[in-house]
Amino acid sequence: MRISQFKNDQAGDRFRAAYEQALTELWPGPRTALDLPTAFGTTRVYRTGPQHGEPIVLLPGSGGNALMWHRYIDTLARHRPVIAVDTVGEPGASVQSAPIADGRDAAAWLDELLAALEVTDAQVVGCSYGGWLALHHQIHHPGRVASLTLVDPAGFADMGARFYAWVIAGGLAATAPRALRPRLARLVGNSAILETELMALMRASMGFRRALPVPPVLSDEELRRLDVPALFLLGERSAMHDAHAVAERLGRLVPSARTEIVPGAGHALPTDRPDLVADRVLHPAGR
Repeated sequence: MRISQFKNDQAGDRFRAAYEQALTELWPGPRTALDLPTAFGTTRVYRTGPQHGEPIVLLPGSGGNALMWHRYIDTLARHRPVIAVDTVGEPGASVQSAPIADGRDAAAWLDELLAALEVTDAQVVGCSYGGWLALHHQIHHPGRVASLTLVDPAGFADMGARFYAWVIAGGLAATAPRALRPRLARLVGNSAILETELMALMRASMGFRRALPVPPVLSDEELRRLDVPALFLLGERSAMHDAHAVAERLGRLVPSARTEIVPGAGHALPTDRPDLVADRVLHPAGR
C-alpha cells in the first residue's frame, strides 16, 4: 500500500516554504512545536495555552493541517491547554512512513500520539475527516478521551457526487480574483475559500499525493460502542450528508450523544460559524 508524500523534492520544498509563511502569518503567538514518533510516521503538533487543565486536541479535515484552526487558537488557549495536530498523511509538517489502511489503523495512530503526549483526559475536536478519526479512536481505544466535539464529521454517508461537486466548485472558486470570492463563496456554499492564506497553502499542496482511506459509513454496531459525552455539530446545508438523518440516527443509537444542527451552515462549518463552534468547544457535551 502507498503512503502520502510529495511527488518530488521540488513540490515538497514549495509546500514547506508556503507552510512556514502561513504559520508565521496565521499563528504569530506563542507555541511549542513537537515532532512525535508513531508506528505510522512522525507527527507534528503545536502546544499552547496554560500548562494545566483538560487539553483540547484539534484534528483538521481532509487536506488540512493544524493551521485550519488558526482563528480559534487564541480564544481556546485563554481557557485551556490546546494541542493542534498535523495529521499523518495530510499535507503539513508530519511525515508518514507506513500505510494507514482503514479506521483501525487511523485509531492506532491517534492513540499512539495521545500516549506520547501523555494525554488521558482530552477533549478531542475533529472536523470532517478529523471527526471520523476521533470516532474510530473512541470505538477502538476507549478510555483515553473525556469527550468529543465533532464538527460535521465524515462517516455518515458515502462520498457522493454532491460532495465531490462541492469540493471541485470550492477549489475553482478559490482561484478567482480575491474581489470575486465573497460572492462565489455564497454561490457555492463554501466560506473556507475566503481564507486567503489557507487557500495559498492549498495551492502549494497540489504536489502532495494523499493516500489515506476514504471514510466508509460507520455501522450501527460501531456507533453503539460510543459511550463518552459527544457533541455533533452538523451543518444544515452540509454537502456531505443529510444533517437531519444523521441526527435521527445518532438519537437512536448513541445515548451519550447530543446533536445540534446549525441553521444556514454547510460543511465549511468552522468558517461559516466560528463563534458558535468556539463556544461549543469551550462548553463540551455533558459538562
